Amino acid sequence: MTLEIPPPTAPEPWLRNTLTDIDPIRRQILHALELSAEDATRWLDPLTDAQLLARPSNLAPIAFHLRHIARSLDRLLTYAEGNQLNPDQLAALKSELTEGTAAEARAEFRTALETSAARIRAIHPDRFAEPRGVGRKQLPTTVGSLLVHCADHTQRHTGQFVTTAKVIAAS
Repeated sequence: MTLEIPPPTAPEPWLRNTLTDIDPIRRQILHALELSAEDATRWLDPLTDAQLLARPSNLAPIAFHLRHIARSLDRLLTYAEGNQLNPDQLAALKSELTEGTAAEARAEFRTALETSAARIRAIHPDRFAEPRGVGRKQLPTTVGSLLVHCADHTQRHTGQFVTTAKVIAAS
């Protein structure tokens, strides 16, 4: 099957002069989430649910990356907000690879991007330097570093799901 992917019709979000109502740091983080959503639309909407669950060459399925992005954003933002993970978040972490249908993964991803954007907007730049501890070991970081990691981690997994979509389309 050859997947016909149309070229993007607009510049990437960071080049559109949008979200100018917020500071440049949060703006770029939100633009990274927007780009992930656009890449999902562009590369994943043409795929079937079976293709989103496929594991070509034993790669993680695309559905995993969607769930992992969604749940990682929730975990990272929980830490940024000064909280620790709850039992539901810890249980969800353990089931990212195997849980649910492709349709559920798509919906969880879309909802998480929207929810995360609202949470990111709610964190004032004055808090960026506040220290935070991550995980059981309480590894040291800051609110700002957690927010930036939301962007880079999301983009890392977006690249992985796009690559997997290309592999699936070529097979």
